[in-house]
Amino acid sequence: AGFHSAAWWLVFGGAVTGLAVRTTGLGSRIAATLFSLRRPTYARYVASVMVACVGLAFVMPSTTGRILLLIPIVLALADRVGLTEGHRGRTGLVMMVAAASYMPPTTILPANIPNSVLMGAADSFYGVKLHYAPYLLLHFPVLGALKAVILVWVICRLFPDDGPLTNTSSAAPAPLTTDARRLSMLLALALAGFATDAWHGISPAWISVAAAIVCLLPAIHIVTPKTFTEQMHITPLIYVAGFLGVGAVVADTGLGEKVARLCLDAVGMTPGTPAINAAWLIAIGAAIGLVATLPGLPAVLTPLAGQLSTASGLPLYTVLMLQVPVFSTVLLPYQSPPMMIAMHLGGVGMRDGTRLTVVMTLITLVVLFPLDYLWWRVLGMLP
Repeated sequence: AGFHSAAWWLVFGGAVTGLAVRTTGLGSRIAATLFSLRRPTYARYVASVMVACVGLAFVMPSTTGRILLLIPIVLALADRVGLTEGHRGRTGLVMMVAAASYMPPTTILPANIPNSVLMGAADSFYGVKLHYAPYLLLHFPVLGALKAVILVWVICRLFPDDGPLTNTSSAAPAPLTTDARRLSMLLALALAGFATDAWHGISPAWISVAAAIVCLLPAIHIVTPKTFTEQMHITPLIYVAGFLGVGAVVADTGLGEKVARLCLDAVGMTPGTPAINAAWLIAIGAAIGLVATLPGLPAVLTPLAGQLSTASGLPLYTVLMLQVPVFSTVLLPYQSPPMMIAMHLGGVGMRDGTRLTVVMTLITLVVLFPLDYLWWRVLGMLP
C-alpha cells in the first residue's frame, strides 16, 4: 500500500528534482536571489523562509512537494551564510521548512493531504462542499497567520544562531550552467502543473514523476546516473512507504474507527455545552491522530461526524471543521510524514524535531485554541 500510494511517487519525484536543484547549483542561485536581505540577520532569514513556505502553499498543493523543493534551497542558503552542519541555526532553518510547510497550510484548501481528504470525504458522506474562501476565513487568521508568526519566535528561541553570519550580499553570483537553466524551465512547468491541477485533473504525483523522468533522461543530462547512484537517499523513501502502509492498515482494519467509538463512549458528551463538547471532539481527534497519523485522521473521523454531531449537539459543518485544529497541531513529528521527510533530508534528529512540536502544541493549547474559539464565535460557528 505504501509503494502503491500516489503520495510515495510524489515523494520519489520530488527527491529526484531536489537532488537536481542541489547538484546543478540552481539551489544556491535561488537562495541568493530569494533570500537576499538588506540587513541579514538569523531571525530575518527564519522569517523569510516562513514567508516562502506559506506563500508557496497558495500555489503548490503538495506539502511534500513544497518541502522537497525548498529543502535544497534552504540548505544552500545555510551554507552561504555560514550555518554549516552542526550549527543550531541550520537546524532552525530546516525545522522552519518542515513546520511552516505543514502547519499553517492546513488552513488553506487544498494545500495538503488532510485538507483534500476532508474535502472529499465531507462531500462523499454528507454532500457538504467545502469552499476555498469560507475555509480560509475560518481557519487562516489564527491557525495560519498567527501560528506562522509564533513559529518564527519559537524557532529563534529553540535554535538560536550559533555565531556571526557570513555576509555574501556583495558577492557576484556565478552564471547559471546549461543544466541549471534547463532545470529552472522544468521546475517552472512543474509548478504551473501543480498550481492548475484543479483545472487539468492530472495528479501532482504524475507531474512530480514526469519531472523526475525528464531529469534522468540521458539526452537532458540534468542528473547523471553516477550522481543518482551516489547521492540519492533511499532510506527516507523506504520510511515514507512504511508509514503510508501503516496508515492504510489502520484505516482498512477498522482500528481507527474502533478507537473513535471507544473515545466517544468514554467521554459521554451531552448537548448544551458547546465549548466543552468542542474540546472533547478535539481530544478525540488528537487520540486518533496518535494512532492513524494526521493525514489519516479525516478518513477515520469524517464517517463518524454524523454521530459526533448528534452526541455533541453541534452542527455537522462545525463538527467537520473541528478536525482542522486537530490535524494542524503536531504533537510528535512522526504524525506528519512531510515533516519527517524534511527532517531526514535536512539532517535533523527526532530530539530537535520533538522539541519544536511539543512546544508548539503547548502554545496552541494555551493561546491559539482559545483565540480560535473566540474567532469561531465571532463568525457564528459556535454558540
